Amino acid sequence: MRPLVDLLRVPRYEVIPTPAIAQAILEATEPGEVTITVTASPVKGLEPTLALTERLAGHGYRVVPHLPARLVVDEVHLKDVVARLKDIGVDDVFVPAGDADPPAGTYHGALDLLVDLTEMGRPFGQVGITGYPQTHPVIQDDIVVQSMWDKRRHASYLVSNLCFDPVTLTRWIHRVRARGVELPLQVGLAGPVDRTRLVTMAAKIGIGESTRFLGKHYGWFLRFAAPGGYAPERLLGRLGPTLVAPASRVAGLHVFTFNQVAATQRWRTEVLNRLTGPPAR
Repeated sequence: MRPLVDLLRVPRYEVIPTPAIAQAILEATEPGEVTITVTASPVKGLEPTLALTERLAGHGYRVVPHLPARLVVDEVHLKDVVARLKDIGVDDVFVPAGDADPPAGTYHGALDLLVDLTEMGRPFGQVGITGYPQTHPVIQDDIVVQSMWDKRRHASYLVSNLCFDPVTLTRWIHRVRARGVELPLQVGLAGPVDRTRLVTMAAKIGIGESTRFLGKHYGWFLRFAAPGGYAPERLLGRLGPTLVAPASRVAGLHVFTFNQVAATQRWRTEVLNRLTGPPAR
């Protein structure tokens, strides 16, 4: 159980930049306890992501903002964003392609932006890219794996998108490693999500944006709603051998909180206590 305990001690919590989320994070966690990753909205753009990153960094949190390529206008815009993040001490960014359609400017995919970051002298010590254990909604699997290969020289770690099937996730990890992609992996994991609160949160992120969110993740809702359908600790248990295998190169857990930070933190504490015993008083 030791490797799993280590993974649970230093997780990444992914959040959506809504008006109330900063206070929720401050109330539920402590700086240095978790890393906070901040998503970006194709409707609202990068500004809410950057503003939340600045606020949390000011409180001493390690923050990883998402920089979707399709939300960056051009190289000048990219340089401005980089300078803004470097000014507050950010040294880790996550670069997906993003869902903006049409794109905000000249970047149509993550690779072009990653190349420009490299040509800027690699301003961030850590750069993450996306992996898709389950079929991407619009891109063929072979192209997705090839894309990881193409981006590996410009990235330092890989984050897997949500997958609820341990067999599928294990096969994907084996395939990625067999392809020669050796980037350390942050395994994407849904936290203990309450479906009713998830719907409420989705409604708060804006008309249009909430429709996109609910539509894109409809399958997740079915998982969360089914009686006994999903429990994060059960998935972790079934993934145990894969998580601890050296060949998997699993470096951490990337927990999708859906802004239910307090519930996620309680769950993590309870699991750690079961594995290690409650802290001494």
